[in-house]
Amino acid sequence: MSDNESTPVGRRVFLGLLGAGAAGVLFGARVQNVFASLVPNWLSLLPLGDHFRFYTVTGGFPKRAADEYSLSIGGLVRHPYTLSYAQLRAMPSTMLTRDFQCVTGWRVPNVHWTGVRLSHLLDKAGVQPGAQALRFTSFDGLYTESLSLEQARRADVMVAYDLDGKPLSSDHGGPARLYVAPMYGYKSCKWLSGIEVVDHVIPGYWENEGYDVDAWVGHSNGRDDAPTSS
Repeated sequence: MSDNESTPVGRRVFLGLLGAGAAGVLFGARVQNVFASLVPNWLSLLPLGDHFRFYTVTGGFPKRAADEYSLSIGGLVRHPYTLSYAQLRAMPSTMLTRDFQCVTGWRVPNVHWTGVRLSHLLDKAGVQPGAQALRFTSFDGLYTESLSLEQARRADVMVAYDLDGKPLSSDHGGPARLYVAPMYGYKSCKWLSGIEVVDHVIPGYWENEGYDVDAWVGHSNGRDDAPTSS
């Protein structure tokens, strides 16, 4: 199985992978990569080596064609609006090259992301006084995530539509997804369909299962140890 192919990994299996992922956090990428070279292909769902693993909380991977995609921005804003995929791509773009770190322990280094800064989308909508946070929804019908308004305005937070120079596949959360560079991957809501500006942080899907709301990447990847504004 290549890193562009996938088998759905449900919630229980995802939690079961945490133990294997912890080994990667403790012993580092070298051990992960050696182990990855020794196991058969069907074990590629384990967090081994510098490859993406694809997770879903619904038991399947939703698909939406680019010409059917839309992203709504609403809530505590003066000018709520909805963007088509073409309109999103026509907005001023930004590019980032950052590692993608999963809370289960695996990491993909130097991923090239292209998209629109979340702060630009917020400025276009006009955030109202009293707004404190954002709630993100997925067109999988179940997944949600959150950021504080301060976090959302960082320069390394975007709505991404390209990965390594190619349009996001559905497995990667396309046509567009949230990408929060300094936080663990579960904060980067895939299959993004809605951004709601709210007056307090509303914990997302995994936070309701006990995960950290402020999921800053720590010492496990040797980078981004202390988040700073940018």
